[in-house]
Amino acid sequence: MELWFTESHTPNVKFSIRVDRQLYSSQSEFQRIDVFESPEFGRILVLDGYLMMTEKDEFIYHEMITHVPMAVHPNVKSVLVIGAGDGGVIRELTRYPEIEHIDMVEIDEEVVEVSKKYLPQTACAFDDPRLHIFYEDGLKYIRSAHDKYDLIIVDSTDPFGPGEGLFTREFYGNCYKALHEDGILINQHESPFYEEDAMACQRAHKRIVESFPLSRVYQVHIPTYPSGHWLFGFSSKKYHPLKDLDEARWNARGLKCRYYTTTLHRGSFYVPAYVEELLEDVE
Repeated sequence: MELWFTESHTPNVKFSIRVDRQLYSSQSEFQRIDVFESPEFGRILVLDGYLMMTEKDEFIYHEMITHVPMAVHPNVKSVLVIGAGDGGVIRELTRYPEIEHIDMVEIDEEVVEVSKKYLPQTACAFDDPRLHIFYEDGLKYIRSAHDKYDLIIVDSTDPFGPGEGLFTREFYGNCYKALHEDGILINQHESPFYEEDAMACQRAHKRIVESFPLSRVYQVHIPTYPSGHWLFGFSSKKYHPLKDLDEARWNARGLKCRYYTTTLHRGSFYVPAYVEELLEDVE
């Protein structure tokens, strides 16, 4: 008998991956957590029925959410990561020796423990001495942080369930206050392709542009995410993602990536016309 994991992308579209076996299944305090083994994508992390990452394509998401701001901001010392329980963002951040302090706020400790056990490829840097993990609601945590961080990365689930509060005007306003005067905020911005996802993308963008003087989106191709076309948000008090990109400085590091390059960095901010129109409607 063949086993398949299937996720609904719209009422009329489903995405399926054949799986060999289910490695883990549990209902935590906040959500259902599943880990599957598949022949094509390796191990798959699923939360509340929604695919969060696969071993085969997670590098795309984690490299692009991390290296884009690091190539722009000239002096990142202190970072806040909200979500990111699979460890991929932490893995990429710890490659930068100049970062002195990383605070990670994850609402569900079980996601971290499951990732450590079943997803060692991503959850490989949780023992870095610069990392401090807080198991609490990111929305509540950010309220008490003021002028504290150079970079905030919001690696949240989709805008419902445990991640819903991380897409509100209050949250983005508190992120603004938590950043230094030249700070950068990066958030996963949903997909612009299917109607329901596009509306979520619009809502998030509207709330961010109300809080930050400079907000842009950039795109990536992630095969296992709805439509494969995914956006991130780049918001800053000072830095422009293209004008302030220092290609020579970043390339001199010699960091080896499988997706990110400084050339791709530039190209990723040139989005299709339909995405421009989608975002202009709320700007």
